[in-house]
Amino acid sequence: MVLLLAAGSATTQTDLNDADAYLNRGIVYQRKGQYDQAISDYNKALEINPRFAKAYNNRGLAYKKKGKYDQAISDYNKALEINPRYADAYLHRGIVYLGKGQFDQAISDYNKVLEIYPRYAKAYLNRGIVYQRKGQYGQEILDYNKALEINPRYADAYLHRGNVYYHKGQYDQAISDYNKALEINPRFAEAYNNRGDAYLGKGQYDKSWEDVHKAQDLGYKIHPGFLKDLREASGRQK
Repeated sequence: MVLLLAAGSATTQTDLNDADAYLNRGIVYQRKGQYDQAISDYNKALEINPRFAKAYNNRGLAYKKKGKYDQAISDYNKALEINPRYADAYLHRGIVYLGKGQFDQAISDYNKVLEIYPRYAKAYLNRGIVYQRKGQYGQEILDYNKALEINPRYADAYLHRGNVYYHKGQYDQAISDYNKALEINPRFAEAYNNRGDAYLGKGQYDKSWEDVHKAQDLGYKIHPGFLKDLREASGRQK
């Protein structure tokens, strides 16, 4: 009977278990940055179970990491064809659309996520980033606020809201948000960098240098233009 099922391409419980095993090993490879090995395992999972939405989603993530955006979108599309309420597939496809500069498609996908899970903080954060990239100022801060209402310890949301305040010249509010991000994640190198930039805007050069050094110690590459401005303003080289 098992041979007959295999020959007739029906999926048995053993097949499903094997597909899960390939999926799980693929996830391990992906976490280690071994994307080709991960894709190979997701391929095997999909050979066993061609309607395995999670395998399509995860293979899309691996393709995205390799910069193969069109293949990633194709896999997210397939996952959503199988499961139209797969919120993470909408979320990940939105990230790829953002990377391709297709902002309206990205916003549409984040809207879909929030229809399914209205309290998905990451979807609010990501939609806010798209609004910011589109120049829809005011809209993005509402989404960052909502993300923080849902998750008050969301360091990335404080970072991005701080960036909005920084670009508006509201340096004290920006620094307050960067402080909160760093309370949550004391190794958040980008928050040190951005807070240093805000201190430069306020003329607090010693504090700016302190944050530059902290960011550098964490391996963050400081923008040459920022360093040039800080050196000229402070009269120091480092």
